[in-house]
Amino acid sequence: METARVLVAADKFKGSLTAVQVAERVTAGLRRVAPDVRVETLPVADGGDGTVAAAVAAGFERREARVTGPLGDPVTAAYALRDSTAVVEMAEASGLQHLPDGVFAPLTATTYGSGELLRAALEAGATTIVFGVGGSATTDGGAGMLAALGARFLDADGKPVGPGGGGLAELAEADLSGLDPRLKDVDLILASDVDNPLTGPKGAPEVYGRQKGASEEDIAVLDAALTHYASVLGPETAALPGAGAAGGIGYGALVALGARFRPGIEVMLDVLGFAPALARATLVITGEGSLDEQTLHGKAPAGVAAAARQAGIEVVAVCGRLALSQEALSGAGIARAYALAEMEPDPAVSMAQAGPLLERAAESIARDFLS
Repeated sequence: METARVLVAADKFKGSLTAVQVAERVTAGLRRVAPDVRVETLPVADGGDGTVAAAVAAGFERREARVTGPLGDPVTAAYALRDSTAVVEMAEASGLQHLPDGVFAPLTATTYGSGELLRAALEAGATTIVFGVGGSATTDGGAGMLAALGARFLDADGKPVGPGGGGLAELAEADLSGLDPRLKDVDLILASDVDNPLTGPKGAPEVYGRQKGASEEDIAVLDAALTHYASVLGPETAALPGAGAAGGIGYGALVALGARFRPGIEVMLDVLGFAPALARATLVITGEGSLDEQTLHGKAPAGVAAAARQAGIEVVAVCGRLALSQEALSGAGIARAYALAEMEPDPAVSMAQAGPLLERAAESIARDFLS
């Protein structure tokens, strides 16, 4: 019988394990039951936090830059580089992880550092930039990012408007003439797992503002400010899919940087070399912390399963908690899901013990699919 060849292409288990650690634990569990199994690991991400780590695991070089954090303090942010392709993750510069516990700044948090991180990639010689957006602490429509790249946003007195989405209410003039000229020669791919517009009932403030500490009043202020901002820069772009990604940084990239929007997992599978790895596999194991309704809308496991199904290769999933029916899983191309919650129902214990539990789940997969 031909030796099974397993491709482990899973995302992180948020709060428990990185995508790299998930791959290590799954491999250990498989080998305990099927010592001869050939395992190839390709940690994946969908453009949100963990995207740079996935690129580095796939052979990109990790680079660091000192940039401005969402509250204006300096932070160290990483990006990934291979040849002339850079993977830049906005959360590295402007993500929620840079906020102290319980401290939010919904009206003033800035994406300035994300612009500095893009500039660092330009300075490193990148001509293709995959810009993964998600996990942001910001709702500034990308104005901070554009300012770091040379744009000027001025009030009626000709002074720069304040940081964050709140300051955009005072915007009188947007001058994009000073944008870094190197941007014209770059293929900038906006990689996101959300396709929201900039404003309105499905827009960035309304859908994502609360997780960044915005009150109902703040949401109304931000929605009005971003609507005004878009009226100055270009209202048509505000309705495009992805414009509302990461507090509207998608809009800034689309309207001023010539970015093109692609679903994050599709871009990342291309960049990480998923197709050749898939061609070598007889079984694919994917997964993430929570397999739920959101998974089906552009998250990493759904993208992996779709690609594997097209190639006729069976897919199983691992997860912390499972909130999808077998019918929904099958519809997504996943034959079966193994949830840690089935072994340990206490969520706190399950998260703390995610590594050993994941190895046990992988042992079950080996018994069910490899023996």
